[in-house]
Amino acid sequence: MTDRDEPPVGEPAQSASAGRHGGGAGVSAAELIARSRQASPVAGQRTSRSARRASTDAETAQDDAPPVAGPANPAAPVAGPANPANPAAPVAGPANPAAPVAGSPASAAPVAGSPASAGPPAGSPAPAASAVPVAGSAAPSAPQPRLVEALRSGGSGKPARGGLALVDLQRTEADAADSNGRPAGGIEAAAAAVSTPEIAKPSRKSRSGRDLPAAIGVGAALALLVIGTLTLYRPSFVVLLSIAVAIGVYEMVTAVGTVEARPPLVPLLAGVVAMETAAWFRGPDGLVGALLLTVLGLTVWRLADGAAGYLRDVATGNLVALYIPFLAGFAVLMAHADDGVARVVLFVLTVVCSDTGGYAVGVLFGKHPMAPTVSPKKSWEGFGGSLLAGSIAGVLMMVFCFHQQWWQGALFGVAIVATATLGDLGESMIKRDLGLKDMGKLLPGHGGVMDRLDSLLPCAPVAYLLLAAFLPG
Repeated sequence: MTDRDEPPVGEPAQSASAGRHGGGAGVSAAELIARSRQASPVAGQRTSRSARRASTDAETAQDDAPPVAGPANPAAPVAGPANPANPAAPVAGPANPAAPVAGSPASAAPVAGSPASAGPPAGSPAPAASAVPVAGSAAPSAPQPRLVEALRSGGSGKPARGGLALVDLQRTEADAADSNGRPAGGIEAAAAAVSTPEIAKPSRKSRSGRDLPAAIGVGAALALLVIGTLTLYRPSFVVLLSIAVAIGVYEMVTAVGTVEARPPLVPLLAGVVAMETAAWFRGPDGLVGALLLTVLGLTVWRLADGAAGYLRDVATGNLVALYIPFLAGFAVLMAHADDGVARVVLFVLTVVCSDTGGYAVGVLFGKHPMAPTVSPKKSWEGFGGSLLAGSIAGVLMMVFCFHQQWWQGALFGVAIVATATLGDLGESMIKRDLGLKDMGKLLPGHGGVMDRLDSLLPCAPVAYLLLAAFLPG
């Protein structure tokens, strides 16, 4: 006979609360919940507390680093019609041999990118928070949705327009791949997604390729400087001209260095001072004598560097000495006369009007190039504008300042325009032979000092000879 506290063999043991809840029938709480779910269909569809907790944990795990299905992660579980019974379940196959079979308790786990809406049946163990990657597979890091969303919203905290989907993250990861085909990191991909093209700054250059406001400002400043030195103290004009000529010599020597020519710079700079000073104190004879001494100094100075390239360097140095300081010495000769201020102003003003008239007409109406192989932008229409402007300036200055005949002013203007045009073409030929656009960059909108002296230098001896013939004394 058995003890009264022990149930008979083969019968289930009664719970401690059988007398209070079951009316003497010993059933557990889990069995009562199961019976109530079977009796009420609505209660049977309600998700249990453990299932809701598991679903919340799964959603939280998706924000950390879920594997994304697609080309970037072929080892990730794929959701699709391969499992009609449960479309949200991962499909087991060669790409993912570790995926659970649809219908098993583990198949209810949510897939990355799909909401976890259905929990596991009551009493079943909670699913894993996220799928574990297959051993040996390297899942590249995808950009975090919150990071990309913050960057796209501009840091304002407002959501970006149109939202952000997982397919956008995949495209961002693919676009940000490096040259080896490997996807870039999350931050680099996010930066590539929100990169914006740079806004080009508006250009102030004219049709001729020059910065017109800067060119006008620099030209006005140079004109005031020349007039100021002439009117206040004429020897200061010689000093100013010598400085400009020395800079032009340095630019020319630097430019010819691109073709392996090495003219001696020291004797050339000494020749600049000697020629301009001799022209002021000794006139034309002093200018010619200083030129001869400069040539001799170049020939002797170059002997110290050996025979290699001797002829080339000496010939280039003689060209520089004759082209720049010697021609500039005729402007010093004009300034030394009693009416030297008016002569230099007439000379400079005519050259400036020639350049300005040719530039304006050439830009507006230039269609027929004058010398396309030398200076493609110089046109016959621009040359006509130079003739008109230079002749007007010569006539006005000759009539009202020197009280001479108008035809003398017109002839002076035509001669200066022709010489200035040839001088400009000559310097353009030198620059084209050297492969340069400008001789320097000292003057904004103009280039170098030599780019301003190119028209003035050859016009100086022509102006000196014509004014010596037209004007008394």
